[in-house]
Amino acid sequence: MSGVVLAAGCLTATAQEAAMTQELALADAVSVQQTITVTGSRGKPRTIADSAVPIDVLDEATINDVSFTDTNDVLKTLVPSYTIGREPISDGSTFIRPAALRGLSSDKTLVLVNSKRRHRAALVSIGGSGTQGPDVATIPASALKTVEILRDGAAAQYGSDAIAGVINFILKDSADGASLTVQAGQYYEGDGEDLLIAGNIGLGLGDDGFINISLEGTSSQPTNRGKQWDSTTSFDVAAYVAANPDKAYLYGPGGDFDTSNVQLWGQPEAEAFRSFVNMGYTLPGGQELYGFANYSNSSGDGDFNFRYPGNSVNGPQIRLQDGSTYSFDERFPAGFVPRFFGNVVDYSATGGIKGEFSPVFSYDFSARYGKNQINYKLTDTVNPSLGDGSPNTFHPGDLISDEVAVAADFVYEYKMAAFASPVDFSFGAEWRDEGYEAVPGDEQSYIAGIYGFADPWGFCDAMAPTAAGLGVVANGSTLDCSDSSDPVYQINGVGSNGFPGYSPDYSGSFNRDSYGVYAGASADLTETLFVEVAGRFENYSDFGETTNGKIAARWSVTPSINLRGSVGTGFRAPTPGQLSTTNVSTRFPAGEPVASGLFPASNPVSLFLGAQELKPEESTNYSVGATGSFGPLGVTLDFYKIDISDQFYASRSITVTDDIRVELLAANVPGADTIGAVQFFQNAFDSSTEGVDLVVTYLADWGSGGATALTLSSNYNTFSVEKVNIGGLFLEEDVFDFENGTPEFRATFTASHSIGAYTFMGRANYFGSSTASQCFTGADTDGFSCPGGLITEEFGAKVLFDIEASYDYDDTTKFTLGARNVTDEYPDEADYYKLRETGNGRIYRSDSIVDWQGGFVYLKASKSF
Repeated sequence: MSGVVLAAGCLTATAQEAAMTQELALADAVSVQQTITVTGSRGKPRTIADSAVPIDVLDEATINDVSFTDTNDVLKTLVPSYTIGREPISDGSTFIRPAALRGLSSDKTLVLVNSKRRHRAALVSIGGSGTQGPDVATIPASALKTVEILRDGAAAQYGSDAIAGVINFILKDSADGASLTVQAGQYYEGDGEDLLIAGNIGLGLGDDGFINISLEGTSSQPTNRGKQWDSTTSFDVAAYVAANPDKAYLYGPGGDFDTSNVQLWGQPEAEAFRSFVNMGYTLPGGQELYGFANYSNSSGDGDFNFRYPGNSVNGPQIRLQDGSTYSFDERFPAGFVPRFFGNVVDYSATGGIKGEFSPVFSYDFSARYGKNQINYKLTDTVNPSLGDGSPNTFHPGDLISDEVAVAADFVYEYKMAAFASPVDFSFGAEWRDEGYEAVPGDEQSYIAGIYGFADPWGFCDAMAPTAAGLGVVANGSTLDCSDSSDPVYQINGVGSNGFPGYSPDYSGSFNRDSYGVYAGASADLTETLFVEVAGRFENYSDFGETTNGKIAARWSVTPSINLRGSVGTGFRAPTPGQLSTTNVSTRFPAGEPVASGLFPASNPVSLFLGAQELKPEESTNYSVGATGSFGPLGVTLDFYKIDISDQFYASRSITVTDDIRVELLAANVPGADTIGAVQFFQNAFDSSTEGVDLVVTYLADWGSGGATALTLSSNYNTFSVEKVNIGGLFLEEDVFDFENGTPEFRATFTASHSIGAYTFMGRANYFGSSTASQCFTGADTDGFSCPGGLITEEFGAKVLFDIEASYDYDDTTKFTLGARNVTDEYPDEADYYKLRETGNGRIYRSDSIVDWQGGFVYLKASKSF
């Protein structure tokens, strides 16, 4: 049976794609309700109909029928409450994209593989929520048997991070058969060519075991959805060429979506190899040995912002050792665009044994290790402080996150005469060690070269020439020590421009360990009432103790209608990366490059600015819902509320003053003299997230005319900041953008019709409106309000349509032709003159979750053996 079952408790075959067969439409509600899920309860697996919490189950056919090659995008397509955008020119976020579930950042969603916790990515997103969650893109879609998405808080069962919900990737476990898929496509603009080759094979391990291997390779070419730099930026290419016709040959014609523009905005060039192995073997005594492992290696590269001729990097002149002058305009007469490369290597291994002490007492002992590493490279740039001796290529350093854990889980079934079913008592314990490391870059990427200081050659003293100065003047130098603007006093920026390297002083490793114990009980108290309770205690070496609990229930009002609800508490401990990350990157707040430093809350600079010690986020989750199955019609409706206290967020960007500069120098921050802004993470505010999930499905049989499935899957989600915890660090503009910056309403409507060997699919993807803000007057004396009033810009709702047609050549071969965003829709263009946030060649806001790459057409062939 192919399809998707959403929102436990009724027939909800959701988001059906072209592979859905006529048999699915004819499947009765009872068989669908019996789909088994292992997520949402630490007791024995239950059917979807028996669950007390909303669970989406995406099956193998549905996953494979989505044309995206990144598992993040597959989830975005099938689950409206899961969102992710394209992140160009966002440092490491270009390569490891942060996602959100129910509007909450991905590190508030627990990710499991085969019900075991997945290790985190090495990247800590700079600014905003500072996300450091698992990199879902390292899990190839070709390896997945199902994906179970629990849309409810579950920290009392699984521990830290399970605030918004849990995503459990279940790997294929077939002992025979094989499949091969090839897909190729490109965008309507003729760029972004995309190729996928994926294969899976199942092999037997004797008569009692299996090994299932999945391999996947992808290649994506870059896109450009920007425009030439113009009067909306600090450098107008056309005006510059008109004033300097001798430089015209250095520039292409430029234009919207033109690759000759000085800077490209779009998806990066990328390629990846991903693999997963899943295996199991049943011993003669009935115990099962199991293990699974992955290896992923992906790389990508893209543009940073354009450094135009005469800007603060290219323009300033310095005095060389012979007294002559030099500027980087001589090396880059047309300006330059740093090129940023990221290589993400991810691997993990998990093994264990599970079995039964008795028919009513089961166990599962496991151990796992996972590691994610991102290696950076930067080309076509300079370390300005090295002057004319600067190289153009740098290795700024690496980031590493790893995790090791051992766990023991038990389920004991106890019969009680008063209840309609035995009570499942679940309990267990886990020990986990988490590590994070910043590896220093090559010395030239971070060193403060001689031109990072005024008068590096000692030509002047008290505004008068020294003997050395007189010597170079005698040889024809224009040195004028009495002129404070003479190049001899120029102080150049430190570190590889665009992304300074990690210095030894700000590198190193951070480790912590934790242990947790949990217990729970679940039972059918009556034939119509199921109740589950759970509690968990955890102790962290750096945060101390936390205890959380949850209760959930499902009441079968009739055989076709269920009511369900839950309430529970949760938490998320700041990760080792969030506790220790230091980053200096180049920002362009007004078209000019500004070195902006992000420092740990414990850094002396942060403490000087009022930072407080970080502590865990704490949450309370409430949900109530109803499900109904009425013949071919299925309906589920779930309301939820998530209150979070001490939510993690970056402070506003604080302009460096003379007093802050003193602190930067005292803290031995590389390039302290040239850093223009600083920020740090804090438990910034308390928030409340409220929303509703609605799923409506209808399955119709037209006899010889085929079968049709109609599905509406929607999510309405609102945010509010209830209290700002630290004055002066989180402003009215920040609150407005947090509450209004992403669409509140997201929905997909899918129609799939199968007739004979043909399947046709159409999907409408709806994104509601959103609003962004800007404050041009700075904070008021209260350290929060915008005295001149916020300037806002609304971005309208959009509908993107997908279509697809498939032909089953035979029982093992299928061909598919399709188009995403078939009408070539784009988000609203941003008005630079309103918010001044989309200069430097941008047409669309790059943080939009509405895809801004345009239409995409693809052809796919698949073969099973």
